[in-house]
Amino acid sequence: MLKGIVGLLAGAAALAQPAAAQSPDPVLIRAAVLRVDNPGLPPISRLDLPPEDLGFAGARLAIEDNDTTGQFMGQDFEAVEVTATPDTAEAEMATLLDEGFEFIVVMADDATTLALADQVGDQAMVFNALARGDNLRGADCRFNTIHVAPSRAMLADGLAQFLMWKNWPRWFLIHGSHPEDQAMAEAYRTSAAKFGAQVVEERLYEDTGGARRTDSGHVQVQAQIPVFTQRAEDHDIVITADEADVFAAYLPYLTWDPRPVAGSAGLVPRSWHPAMEAWGGTQYQSRFERLAERPVREEDYQAWLSLRILGEAATRTQSGDPETIKDFILGDDFDVAGFKGQALTVRDWDHQVRQPILLTTGVLTTSVSPQDQYLHQTSQLDTLGVDRPETQCQF
Repeated sequence: MLKGIVGLLAGAAALAQPAAAQSPDPVLIRAAVLRVDNPGLPPISRLDLPPEDLGFAGARLAIEDNDTTGQFMGQDFEAVEVTATPDTAEAEMATLLDEGFEFIVVMADDATTLALADQVGDQAMVFNALARGDNLRGADCRFNTIHVAPSRAMLADGLAQFLMWKNWPRWFLIHGSHPEDQAMAEAYRTSAAKFGAQVVEERLYEDTGGARRTDSGHVQVQAQIPVFTQRAEDHDIVITADEADVFAAYLPYLTWDPRPVAGSAGLVPRSWHPAMEAWGGTQYQSRFERLAERPVREEDYQAWLSLRILGEAATRTQSGDPETIKDFILGDDFDVAGFKGQALTVRDWDHQVRQPILLTTGVLTTSVSPQDQYLHQTSQLDTLGVDRPETQCQF
């Protein structure tokens, strides 16, 4: 009896061997993550110093997630990681294009992202995982680019909706002197007009350089900030536009009038927050922390989402053909889960990924926009950012 069973097992194994040998190799779907590091001043707080794997850790988790499904679909995902400076970015991109990469995640500032998108042309699909410029979704939009990072308009609108729900319509706007600060300030002005708020006063905080993290820095700031903010028009809240990270973090608890602070400090609109736990966020955070041994940052989430868009499209089309995948991402049937309570989709008029905006403090998520009272005839997410009738994008 035992010999008979052994014989049957041996026969089954022999029959299985040819089938296994005939299994096709998995289809390799390659992507690249190009991070362009722009040397500059360190952040105000040493807690904000960027880790060496910023963005790359999110990409690694996305590849793991893609492969979890891909192994059943005959697909294998891969992402190479490339760092560059603004001076070397073009050469690194040229190398990636020469090597045949057709999906490239770009983590760079507005100007570099636009230049790289123009360099790529129709050779690849670019996933913008960092640049927030509204011009990149407007007059300077490019058909080859998917904007995974939220725009400045989306961030400003997300905060504005919440402030109007709180009945805080009178804003004291303080913005920095750098171009990106000015762009964020303009986004807040637009949001105020859009949702019925009023910027009662604006002030410019000039970046004069110098050390910001000296032993006596907090003593100087403690004396300077109250004086800088005194005698402002009556306001409900201070809005800060400080993308260059020069002054905003000093404002909470140091303003002349006892008012809350939002924008670049205090209550901050973000694409993601390391304390987010709703809608499966805990599971996502835990997997990331096991992989990277640190909390997730916005840059990680945006790189992760970029490659998950690629993986979702490849899985749904059951294809490794780049053109098939690109067409599906831009089609009406595409959506992807992003641990934000609803499916994320791509706007056809500017290729911005629709997504909720988290309103966060240092340790938790206070609210998520869009707020319930702001409705839309197509998608409530289109109350955030530039809607179709207002777009300046022409592909």
